[in-house]
Amino acid sequence: MSTLDSRIYWRCRRGMRELEELLLDFADARYAGLTEEERRAFVRLLDYPDPVLLEYTLGQVVPRDRTLASLINKLRACAAP
Repeated sequence: MSTLDSRIYWRCRRGMRELEELLLDFADARYAGLTEEERRAFVRLLDYPDPVLLEYTLGQVVPRDRTLASLINKLRACAAP
């Protein structure tokens, strides 16, 4: 899977508009450049409920999984102005 497929794009759709925009922007801008391990982590990340994703993206909670934590840092950096 080298490019963003429509299933992943659809899973980026969230109940929280800000979170959805963050995930979609990241997917559009950075997904193609992720390693296979990071892509799998991104798909796993999309399984989390919105409140947990929000805590991760705001830096309130850091995932124990190092790959997931690294991916969250990339996601947060993508959103930085």
